[in-house]
Amino acid sequence: MAVDQPLAPRPGDQTRIHNIGYRNYDGPRLGRAYARRSLYSQSLRGAYGLGRSVKSKVLPMLLFVVMCVPAAIMVAVAVATKAKDLPVDYTRYAIIMQAVISLYVASQAPQSVSRDLRFKTVPLYFSRPIETADYVRAKYAALASALFVLTAAPLIVLYVGALLAKLDFADQTEGVAQGLVSVTLLSLLFAGIGLVIASVTPRRGFGIAAVIAVLTISYGAVTTLQAIAENQDATNAIPWIGLFSPVTLIDGVQSAFLGATSAFPGGTGPSHGQGVVYVLAVLGLIAATYGLLLRRYRKVGL
Repeated sequence: MAVDQPLAPRPGDQTRIHNIGYRNYDGPRLGRAYARRSLYSQSLRGAYGLGRSVKSKVLPMLLFVVMCVPAAIMVAVAVATKAKDLPVDYTRYAIIMQAVISLYVASQAPQSVSRDLRFKTVPLYFSRPIETADYVRAKYAALASALFVLTAAPLIVLYVGALLAKLDFADQTEGVAQGLVSVTLLSLLFAGIGLVIASVTPRRGFGIAAVIAVLTISYGAVTTLQAIAENQDATNAIPWIGLFSPVTLIDGVQSAFLGATSAFPGGTGPSHGQGVVYVLAVLGLIAATYGLLLRRYRKVGL
């Protein structure tokens, strides 16, 4: 506790010197790893509004429920009708629900980084034993983990329901494993794109609008061009057009290597050779977004 002990002034001297009792910190110093883990856990909790106000919980929890309810309905129908297969493949579910996923990214990516930019707290992070790479990795991993929870939960619901309906165990296990690989890539890709866009502006509203625009407009433009190519009998161009949207990139990877049915017009998914290009494009975008975030926060932290 600070002790205030004014020293007696000399005659005619109005100066006071106070001993406020500062002491050096002698407790444990947990270092960068602990700081990085703490930032990750707090950011992950914040992505679902945990530890924040009730209003902050409404949208992420609502979107989580919206993602899971269709899966629960499909399970109930499969059990009641004793169906021999699920109505939707595991790899197709995230593509069908891509609008909900995009809305979640748009709402939570700015929440993760925009407030730090708006209130200029980023340099405070770097004044402690945490570096730019630690901050970027923690934020990236937290949003990617939150997205994985959002996209993997309905697949688990489908899988449990399939087992309750006594569908083939081996087929369902293989299918859910392929679906989890797909949503892992999707989570990493969408998290990187969302954070890069959100880190450009400290205004959360602008960040939300920009993320929605990039994800939805690119998907709409690509699917429109693919439909035109199909009508013009230019089916060879359809897989290459799919390289220009995050959603169709994931669709192309899983249809080429994970046995999924392509959502491209006419079901014209990429071949294995074209699928390699898709995989390289996805991994390249993930690496590029990480690199852009590092450059951005090195400038912010100066």
